[in-house]
Amino acid sequence: MLEFMPLILFAVICVVLMFGFPVALSLAGTALAFAGFGMGLEALGINAHFDPSFLSAFPNRLYGIMTNQTLLAVPLFVLMGVLLEKSKVAETLLDAMALLFGSLRGGLGISVTLVGMMLAASTGIVGATVVTMGLLSLPTMLKRGYSMPLATGTICATGTLGQIIPPSIALVLLGDVLSSAYQQAQLSMGIFSPKTVSVGDLFMGALVPGLILVALYIAYVAFIAWLKPETAPPANREELMEELGHQGSLFTLLLKGLVPPIVLIIAVLGSILGGFATPTEASAVGAFGALVLALAYRQLDFETLKEALRSTTHVTTMVFLILIGAALFSLVFRAFGGEELIHEVFNNMPGGVVGATLVVMVVIFLLGFILDFIEITFVVVPIVGPILLAMGLDPIWLGIMIAINLQTSFLTPPFGFALFYLRGVAPESVPTSAIYRGVIPFIGLQLGMLIALAFFPELATWLPAQF
Repeated sequence: MLEFMPLILFAVICVVLMFGFPVALSLAGTALAFAGFGMGLEALGINAHFDPSFLSAFPNRLYGIMTNQTLLAVPLFVLMGVLLEKSKVAETLLDAMALLFGSLRGGLGISVTLVGMMLAASTGIVGATVVTMGLLSLPTMLKRGYSMPLATGTICATGTLGQIIPPSIALVLLGDVLSSAYQQAQLSMGIFSPKTVSVGDLFMGALVPGLILVALYIAYVAFIAWLKPETAPPANREELMEELGHQGSLFTLLLKGLVPPIVLIIAVLGSILGGFATPTEASAVGAFGALVLALAYRQLDFETLKEALRSTTHVTTMVFLILIGAALFSLVFRAFGGEELIHEVFNNMPGGVVGATLVVMVVIFLLGFILDFIEITFVVVPIVGPILLAMGLDPIWLGIMIAINLQTSFLTPPFGFALFYLRGVAPESVPTSAIYRGVIPFIGLQLGMLIALAFFPELATWLPAQF
């Protein structure tokens, strides 16, 4: 029984998190309780398979987290996203796209998807995108006769594009974890000058799958509009223009709505893909660009800036606290021999590396029903990542597979955060069941993308290989 203590520790962590306790404290507290139990058994002369020397590495882990240059991108990208949300760039962009495509069947749904893609490439924050879209586009879509499941499902799914389209905070965190896992895997294979995988590599790897997902969303909306015209009717452009309260030509509105975010996207992603800046440096460029846009739109005052800084500090503190708790959990897990146990299980699994990868992907998908993507990234990936990479998997491909898998966690009930975000801003006339029904086809599309990536790894690895 004691030899399975690592698996018991992991199961207890999941149960504690399901009760809603703070993630960072749950990880650290449960790990410390198990460490104390293991040391107590050892003191009594009972072999608990626990090596307390692992805990002596915690101060170094803590110092490494706080001085990690890659993680510096997290507060800067969050600040960029919050400032863009405050500057009302999304509102102007959504109005422009609605007027451009609204006269087509399913045009408003296509507009929402395209705007979501632009916001994902500008902010990388799922919550901000879903809330903004829910407030701005859902009333218009419902007023124009869109079915509730189609409207709500499109908004929720589009919001999750911020998980996979760079610059994504999820990819920043995943890239940092996978970088350590890749180096650990190479050292275990006797490679003492290990190669590295960077956040920039993951950004490039995610670009093609992210754009394919956008195309799949648009194709689905267009197909439903063709199959059931009453669920996504066209809108009258003149009525839309009057309803949105815009004067002047459509071209002027498009210019005002499209140019600023495109310039910002080119500045951030272009500098990374062109090799002119690291993701951390590009995040500083993005934050400064968002500040300039907020000033240009005359939406920046002291109160707005204070609120943006408060939100940034809140998210950053949460991420770093979870990372510290996860580091302690990881050390206790390894002290109980968890790494060797998982390695043995994977090596004895039918199907070899294919079977092991399939099991990991299924487990991550199922954990997405009850855990947040940050928890899965910091708890599960450090455990399975080194073992899978040591079995020969490409780190970029594995990273994008995990990222798309984690993307579904925002849509899967009961704890899908995109569902909660939209429920919070949707009219009371929209039942929660309609939101749940609406996201099911999009979950299917994301899983389809995952399967396509499994059969065609080049979708993730081709672009990074060109740079």
